Amino acid sequence: MKKSICLYFQVHQPTRLRLYRFFDIGKDSHYYDDFANRTILKRIAQKCYLPMNELLLEAIKESKGAFKVAFSITGSALEQFDRYAPEVIDSFRRLAETGSVEFLGETYYHSLASLASHAEFKHQVEKHKAAIEQYFGVTPVSFRNTELVYSDAIGDAVYDLGYKTMLTEGARHIMGWRSPNYLYTNDIQPKLKLLLRNYQLSDDIAFRFSNQGWEDWPLTTEKYVDWLKSAVADGGDIINLFMDYETFGEHQSAQSGIFDFMRALPKTVIADGTFEFVTPARAARKHKAIDALSVPEAISWADEERDVTAWLGNELQNDAFSKLYGLTEKLSILNDPVLWSDFGHLQESDHLYYMCTKFFSDGEVHKYFNPYDTPYEAFINYMNVLSDFIIRTDEAYELKTSENN
Repeated sequence: MKKSICLYFQVHQPTRLRLYRFFDIGKDSHYYDDFANRTILKRIAQKCYLPMNELLLEAIKESKGAFKVAFSITGSALEQFDRYAPEVIDSFRRLAETGSVEFLGETYYHSLASLASHAEFKHQVEKHKAAIEQYFGVTPVSFRNTELVYSDAIGDAVYDLGYKTMLTEGARHIMGWRSPNYLYTNDIQPKLKLLLRNYQLSDDIAFRFSNQGWEDWPLTTEKYVDWLKSAVADGGDIINLFMDYETFGEHQSAQSGIFDFMRALPKTVIADGTFEFVTPARAARKHKAIDALSVPEAISWADEERDVTAWLGNELQNDAFSKLYGLTEKLSILNDPVLWSDFGHLQESDHLYYMCTKFFSDGEVHKYFNPYDTPYEAFINYMNVLSDFIIRTDEAYELKTSENN
């Protein structure tokens, strides 16, 4: 039996907040930087989504369906595609029609609800599932949580929501001596299959590809396929390559040769014959799990620690997080669609990521993805918005309870 390669891309665009001053609180409840959202989305559509989707479509057709990939597209991204670049949705639909592309389930708002509220997590997972069915005519059967956040309890909850396969990180402190290149199961629910990201081989493309100071630069497909084969030479069934879709053309520019690399990779892999491309659902059917994986504390694919401290590692982040999710009960009682929508967008994990105060090896990565000059500016701006949202929620709640009395 051939070894497998599971290639998965994350597609997300945050709903960026405008500069929201203290004096706006209680006076202006439009929180979003529409100009930045439109400008950035249209730029990335031209540089990444449209050319890369066309490249993948050609690869699927040329290989007669042997080339397969998976996508996870957040609801926040889908909303912006609808608003600013509907041609991107059309290009994803063409990929869906090939039957060689799997669309994964996740949280609609790219949120950390799995760490805060089971009810809100369930709501977002179901909302996202409905969106994928509506846009692409397929029902997700595999799941990736925001930023690959995973624990035994989260996996158990995901299985209860109807998913049989879940993607997460092959974090070194969890794996120990074990290899990420096998299928595993959830420690609580053995029917949930786990696919673990091979971060070394994923990051060779996502982060190191254009780094001319890297000892292995330039990376060719022949060299890369040799690395893939070496990774399973002494054992292993599958290599999971998970990365942000914006790697292609945005984080790694077209001038770096990233598109040429991706155009050649399917052909090189297929011609070599060691591997076949599989989707997550196919991987779970094809391979046998070798062990249960115990993950008592949440892990993610972020930073050296592979934990959740990129979003919840300091007092600023925890203060914002607890105040936001402290509104869940009132919002459930109100069930106001406008408030629900703002609540969803305020949950996007990006807002907390901008408040990260990490430095050292991970600092540069955080700076690259941060529109604010400092984490403190990000916190102040977010809390001003949240203060206004709390006022709106409290006023609506008081009005509803007084009417009921």
